[in-house]
Amino acid sequence: QVQLVESGGGLVQAGGSLRLSCAASGSIFRVNAMAWYRQAPGKQRDFVADITSGTMTNYTDSVKGRFTISRDNTKNTVYLQMNSLKPEDTAVYYCNAQILTYTNKFFPRDTWGQGTQVTVSS
Repeated sequence: QVQLVESGGGLVQAGGSLRLSCAASGSIFRVNAMAWYRQAPGKQRDFVADITSGTMTNYTDSVKGRFTISRDNTKNTVYLQMNSLKPEDTAVYYCNAQILTYTNKFFPRDTWGQGTQVTVSS
Protein backbone atom coordinates (compact mmCIF):
# COMPACT_ATOMS: atom_id res chain seq x y z
CA GLN A 1 0.00 0.00 0.00
CA VAL A 2 1.21 3.49 -0.82
CA GLN A 3 0.02 6.90 0.27
CA LEU A 4 0.69 10.59 -0.27
CA VAL A 5 0.65 13.04 2.60
CA GLU A 6 0.54 16.77 1.94
CA SER A 7 1.54 19.55 4.29
CA GLY A 8 2.24 23.27 4.24
CA GLY A 9 -1.15 24.77 3.55
CA GLY A 10 -2.57 27.67 5.52
CA LEU A 11 -3.82 31.24 5.49
CA VAL A 12 -1.73 33.96 3.87
CA GLN A 13 -2.29 37.51 2.69
CA ALA A 14 -2.27 38.38 -0.97
CA GLY A 15 1.28 38.75 -2.21
CA GLY A 16 2.59 36.28 0.31
CA SER A 17 4.19 32.87 -0.13
CA LEU A 18 3.60 29.29 0.92
CA ARG A 19 5.46 26.05 0.29
CA LEU A 20 3.53 22.82 -0.02
CA SER A 21 5.13 19.42 0.45
CA CYS A 22 3.88 15.97 -0.48
CA ALA A 23 5.66 12.81 0.62
CA ALA A 24 5.01 9.37 -0.81
CA SER A 25 5.39 6.39 1.49
CA GLY A 26 4.79 2.66 1.45
CA SER A 27 6.11 -0.19 -0.64
CA ILE A 28 7.52 2.05 -3.37
CA PHE A 29 9.66 0.77 -6.19
CA ARG A 30 9.74 4.06 -8.07
CA VAL A 31 7.74 7.28 -8.27
CA ASN A 32 7.25 8.51 -11.81
CA ALA A 33 5.54 11.83 -12.55
CA MET A 34 4.27 13.90 -9.65
CA ALA A 35 1.79 16.74 -9.85
CA TRP A 36 -0.29 19.28 -8.00
CA TYR A 37 -3.95 19.97 -8.62
CA ARG A 38 -6.35 22.33 -6.89
CA GLN A 39 -10.06 22.56 -6.33
CA ALA A 40 -11.82 25.77 -5.40
CA PRO A 41 -15.26 25.65 -3.72
CA GLY A 42 -17.95 24.70 -6.20
CA LYS A 43 -15.46 24.10 -8.99
CA GLN A 44 -13.80 21.11 -10.59
CA ARG A 45 -10.32 19.93 -9.72
CA ASP A 46 -7.80 21.63 -12.01
CA PHE A 47 -4.22 20.92 -12.96
CA VAL A 48 -1.60 23.26 -11.47
CA ALA A 49 1.84 21.81 -12.26
CA ASP A 50 3.68 18.57 -12.78
CA ILE A 51 7.23 17.25 -12.87
CA THR A 52 8.65 14.11 -14.43
CA SER A 53 10.97 11.71 -12.66
CA GLY A 54 13.70 13.84 -14.16
CA THR A 55 13.32 17.60 -14.05
CA MET A 56 10.89 18.43 -16.81
CA THR A 57 8.10 20.66 -15.53
CA ASN A 58 4.79 21.95 -16.80
CA TYR A 59 2.50 24.65 -15.40
CA THR A 60 -0.96 25.96 -15.99
CA ASP A 61 -0.82 29.48 -17.41
CA SER A 62 -2.28 31.21 -14.37
CA VAL A 63 0.63 30.20 -12.11
CA LYS A 64 3.57 30.53 -14.50
CA GLY A 65 6.23 32.80 -13.05
CA ARG A 66 4.74 32.58 -9.56
CA PHE A 67 4.78 28.85 -8.66
CA THR A 68 7.69 26.45 -8.83
CA ILE A 69 7.38 22.67 -8.64
CA SER A 70 10.37 20.58 -7.59
CA ARG A 71 11.07 17.15 -6.17
CA ASP A 72 13.55 15.23 -4.07
CA ASN A 73 13.72 11.71 -5.43
CA THR A 74 15.71 10.50 -2.41
CA LYS A 75 12.71 11.38 -0.23
CA ASN A 76 9.94 10.62 -2.75
CA THR A 77 8.72 14.15 -2.09
CA VAL A 78 7.36 16.87 -4.33
CA TYR A 79 7.17 20.54 -3.44
CA LEU A 80 5.19 23.51 -4.68
CA GLN A 81 6.66 26.90 -3.91
CA MET A 82 3.93 29.48 -4.31
CA ASN A 83 4.88 33.15 -4.47
CA SER A 84 2.88 36.31 -5.17
CA LEU A 85 -0.26 34.53 -4.07
CA LYS A 86 -3.62 35.90 -5.15
CA PRO A 87 -7.10 35.40 -3.66
CA GLU A 88 -8.00 33.35 -6.72
CA ASP A 89 -5.34 30.82 -5.70
CA THR A 90 -7.56 29.87 -2.76
CA ALA A 91 -8.36 26.17 -3.02
CA VAL A 92 -7.69 22.73 -1.64
CA TYR A 93 -4.42 21.59 -3.17
CA TYR A 94 -4.00 17.90 -3.98
CA CYS A 95 -0.86 15.96 -4.69
CA ASN A 96 -0.89 13.26 -7.36
CA ALA A 97 1.76 10.71 -8.24
CA GLN A 98 2.23 7.75 -10.55
CA ILE A 99 3.76 5.09 -8.33
CA LEU A 100 5.27 1.72 -9.11
CA THR A 101 5.28 -0.72 -6.22
CA TYR A 102 7.35 -3.83 -5.56
CA THR A 103 4.29 -5.94 -6.35
CA ASN A 104 3.51 -3.97 -9.52
CA LYS A 105 6.62 -2.67 -11.26
CA PHE A 106 5.00 -2.17 -14.67
CA PHE A 107 1.70 -0.32 -14.28
CA PRO A 108 1.88 2.88 -12.24
CA ARG A 109 -0.75 3.38 -9.56
CA ASP A 110 -2.50 6.73 -9.85
CA THR A 111 -2.33 7.95 -6.26
CA TRP A 112 -3.87 11.04 -4.60
CA GLY A 113 -3.23 12.77 -1.32
CA GLN A 114 -5.92 13.96 1.06
CA GLY A 115 -5.51 17.63 0.16
CA THR A 116 -4.33 20.71 2.01
CA GLN A 117 -6.22 23.99 2.24
CA VAL A 118 -4.65 27.18 0.94
CA THR A 119 -6.50 30.42 1.67
CA VAL A 120 -5.32 33.77 0.34
CA SER A 121 -6.94 36.84 1.85
CA SER A 122 -7.20 40.13 -0.02
